[in-house]
Formats: sequence, structure tokens, C-alpha cells
Amino acid sequence: MAKIIVGISDLRISGNVEDTLITYALGSCIAIAVYDPRVKVGGLLHFMLPDSKIESNKAKATPGMFADTGIPLLFKSCYRLGAQKKYMIIKIAGGADILDSANYFRIGQRNIITLKKIFWKNNVLINGEDTGGKINRTVSLDISTGKVIVKKPSRVLLEL
Repeated sequence: MAKIIVGISDLRISGNVEDTLITYALGSCIAIAVYDPRVKVGGLLHFMLPDSKIESNKAKATPGMFADTGIPLLFKSCYRLGAQKKYMIIKIAGGADILDSANYFRIGQRNIITLKKIFWKNNVLINGEDTGGKINRTVSLDISTGKVIVKKPSRVLLEL
């Protein structure tokens, strides 16, 4: 069984049932796990910011950094391995307000809102969600089963 780490501003796709995709320390960032159970293809995106317009050069070099460039890339990458949108199961986690105690920047909230707007415009429904709050999360996606596990600092495991 291979554990594939998805870094910050990164995404990974797999069609290998031996793989587990995992991303650590989600604060205001969001993880999106997508999975097509028919072909056992899944992907995990760990994006930081909602809108690539603030750094278009960075978005070209690292599209996974932003919701508006990372989300389309995540889906298109899964399609290349045989996944189809109509069968995909979508789960999201993150979007906390950890470093923003005054709630001034609201990056976590802005990430959640932007993600949901993108999904709404593209007729994508969320099947499981653990977002917001003030805690970090670790998220994993098991390619053999499509199971998404969210681990929280209090050792709470949540299956989405």
C-alpha cells in the first residue's frame, strides 16, 4: 500500500487501488477529495487561496494553490484516467479560521464560499463536508474504497 502525500498547493490523482492520498495540516486551506467508484479513480487537492487573480504568474506555475485553477485541474486530471463527473463522489474538509483570531481576512470562509460557487456553476454536489471552525485537519482518500477520513487534533476520526 502506497501513501502519496499531497502538499500545500498540490494535487495528486490515482487509479491504483494500492494508493492512499493524504494531506496534512489543513488550516484555512481546503482539501477536495473526488472519487469515481466505477473505475476506482480518485484525486485530492489541497488549495490555499480562493482566487488566482491576485497572483496570475503563481497560478500558472502552481495551479493547485488556488480554487479557481486547482479545481478544474483536479477534475480534468481524473477524467484523463477514465472518471466521469456524473459518477464522482465529492468530499471537502478544511476552511478553518486558525491564524485569523480577529476574523479580519476570513481566508477559510472565503475558500469555502469560492469552492461552493465553482461547484454550483458546474452542477457539482458535495457528498460529505467537514469545514470551518478553528481546528486543523488531516485528510486521506483510500483509492480502493473511496473512503475519506478526516483526522482532527483531538484524535477524532471522521469518515465523510
